Amino acid sequence: MTFVSILYGLLFWAATLILVVGVAMKVRQYWNTPAPLKIPTTPAPVTQGGVVWRMFREVAFFESLFRSNKILWLFAFLFHMSLWLVLIRHSRYFVGMNDFLVFMQPFGRYAGITMVLGLAGLWARRFLVDRVRYISAPSDHLMLALLIAIGMSGLMMSFVSHTDVTQVKAFFGGMLTFGFFGEEGGLPADPIVLVHLLLVAILMIIFPISKLLHAPGVFFSPTRNQVDNPREKRHVSPWALELERQGKTFLSELNK
Repeated sequence: MTFVSILYGLLFWAATLILVVGVAMKVRQYWNTPAPLKIPTTPAPVTQGGVVWRMFREVAFFESLFRSNKILWLFAFLFHMSLWLVLIRHSRYFVGMNDFLVFMQPFGRYAGITMVLGLAGLWARRFLVDRVRYISAPSDHLMLALLIAIGMSGLMMSFVSHTDVTQVKAFFGGMLTFGFFGEEGGLPADPIVLVHLLLVAILMIIFPISKLLHAPGVFFSPTRNQVDNPREKRHVSPWALELERQGKTFLSELNK
């Protein structure tokens, strides 16, 4: 086992821990943040089942984005759907191959191209649209640059300089079983592979503190996850109910 393999093994262990714990903490924060007002974006569903169907359309098809900006929707949809195909293809490094993964391999391979094209369109928008350029922070550009660099380095391994996929899978398999310190399963000595994995680890580390948290955050958006029934049912947050209870207790004590 080489020093580089051990270094990358420790790096990915740390990155995975930061990713899982960081996202879990943010989700917990979203869960505990009260929504004091009934503010669903109309037209909104009036039943809980309708909310579930609305969330599905939003997550799967970006419905609200399609209604507001179809060009932006095209690039965003292209990137996100391509990313799903790429992630499905990459699952072969962690699980055994089956008929489904074999079938998805060519789709995931060429989806890397469309993923980079989608990201390029989203990045170009931050330069070409005046109002978007004005509100774009350096972190927005750096995040898009990081994602494009990950995509480009992955495409280079697929179409320019092929790497030993079996060896990479053995390395990550060893990580999952805490056995990558053994004699087998080291990373291939390929600079493109090392750069690609380093960029992925960086993305995993900064994900919990980045705007990419809109991925889990969309499920906690009160404009999307609330039922439009303010007339039928009064909406009161738990903390407001507690304040109301304390106020009634105080008034009752005051009137004694």
